[in-house]
Amino acid sequence: MPTHATTKPGNLMLLRAATTVQTVVVFVQAITAGLLLSARGHGAPHSAGAYTLFGVTVLHLIVAIVTWRRGGGGSPGPALYAAGFLVLTLAQVALGIAHVKIVHIPLGVLMFGLSVLQLVWIWSGGRATGAGAVRA
Repeated sequence: MPTHATTKPGNLMLLRAATTVQTVVVFVQAITAGLLLSARGHGAPHSAGAYTLFGVTVLHLIVAIVTWRRGGGGSPGPALYAAGFLVLTLAQVALGIAHVKIVHIPLGVLMFGLSVLQLVWIWSGGRATGAGAVRA
């Protein structure tokens, strides 16, 4: 993915904030899931967190689209990521309501990993770094 060189600084900060909040909410969901699995009576915080994550994910998608459209024609990557994450969130909510833990728990772990990766990507300016980076 290209760097954020064409994205306006204000828009980039909004995108960074949205991604950061999303990652924090997913992390809190992991904590409430642990509470739910370890003892009875902790379903309300995890359920509230699911609604919160849905709302944050929708806002993240809106911010990503606005950033892309007003950012001077930059990459649609963050908007596509946010749309995909919204789809995963909807699937996760449906699996949670249906009590399909065998898929719900691994999907939650995947979502946390994807959110952290996106957070690192957004805060690094969209540059791939590290041993796994592909050199052009």
